[in-house]
Amino acid sequence: MKTSRRTFLRAAGITLALPSLEAFAESQSPRRLVTIANPFGMLPDGFFPKGEGKLKDLPYLLQPLAEHRDQFTIFSNLDHGVSGGHSACHSFLSGIRDVEAGQWPDRNFSLDQRAAEHAGSETRFPSLVMSAGKVASGEQELRLSWTRNGVNIPPLSTTRALFDALFKADDPKELAAREKSFKLHDSILDSVNAQAKQLEKRLGQPDREKLDEYFTSIREAERKLELSEKWIHEPKPEPGMPMPEDKTIQEALPAFLDLIVMALQTDSTRVATLGIPSTLRIGDLNLSGSYHGFSHHGQDETLKRGLTVIETFQMQEISRFLGRLKTVTDSNGRPLVDTTTVLFGSGLGNGSSHSNKNLPILVAGGSIKSHGTHVVAPTGKSRRIPLCNLFTTLLQQFGTEVETFNKATGTMNEVV
Repeated sequence: MKTSRRTFLRAAGITLALPSLEAFAESQSPRRLVTIANPFGMLPDGFFPKGEGKLKDLPYLLQPLAEHRDQFTIFSNLDHGVSGGHSACHSFLSGIRDVEAGQWPDRNFSLDQRAAEHAGSETRFPSLVMSAGKVASGEQELRLSWTRNGVNIPPLSTTRALFDALFKADDPKELAAREKSFKLHDSILDSVNAQAKQLEKRLGQPDREKLDEYFTSIREAERKLELSEKWIHEPKPEPGMPMPEDKTIQEALPAFLDLIVMALQTDSTRVATLGIPSTLRIGDLNLSGSYHGFSHHGQDETLKRGLTVIETFQMQEISRFLGRLKTVTDSNGRPLVDTTTVLFGSGLGNGSSHSNKNLPILVAGGSIKSHGTHVVAPTGKSRRIPLCNLFTTLLQQFGTEVETFNKATGTMNEVV
């Protein structure tokens, strides 16, 4: 027999309302966020379903996700209202191009780093920023994660580097040196802070504003220092898996996704960002050419078929990743898919036309009410919904108290 939603204890004429065990379990399981992005978008006719509402006939790029159709939502007509083609891709998680960042209070602070700021020192790594391979010379790096001060966070680009960060025990000499470094930096920050406060008394309003930005930088440095110190002597978890290989794209992308699952399961982090680089070694997908070259298909059927192979491979790996999140549980016994929101997309809507409009947006996991549907946002300038509205909702579900995120004009709480 099921217990009632609330259990009541009556003693001495007093009624105590206790939360249900289900609610209690939910409160004990932290929220997690994984963002995954590629540099060239998705073929629109293969990604966006024909109709609005319930997902019935999935387009060809979504067919690898068929077994998870009740665990994801596709969004149409969402973007950041920016232009610039490849040069605007770095705005995907913020909505703001770096050249315009100075016009905004939090510059181009990205979705993942805003969530990481909220998670704070609860985990060893407030966030993990990764790239499934290095970018070749001459190709543009996919920059996704930006701090509150508008600084781009360079990604870990090898599985060895990620594996060692998560599981390799630190050398005692390195720990001692790091601890000494923390104390030195702490002393320097104290000194700089004191001098800056003295200087502030003698400045006019414009200079005070500049100094306030400087104080923000100091506070961010202090926060990161505090987070690192907390975990310096905490032992790392056992990996539970051998170090994966990443010599080919067929190894690199799944290896990074598997390590993200392990990082979430061991609560080493609750925020992870993974970029799929433009220089994938696609020879292993039986293709001759470059990912970038296939993305500029110009409606050529041969090039479109090649791009379909690349994008289908990505969707197959997203599907496998969701499958793992379903079977792996957290410390409370809950499947990770219930507490992990996965955002997949790109800063380009159409790589061939260099359009930054109608970005391919897939949100999976996280027990979101819209799952199993295709949400079509209205078109037209006066009715347009910024992608940052969705990001605001995702941040609120993550637990932040943000009211609007960057370019948001509201939320999508009524839908998501």
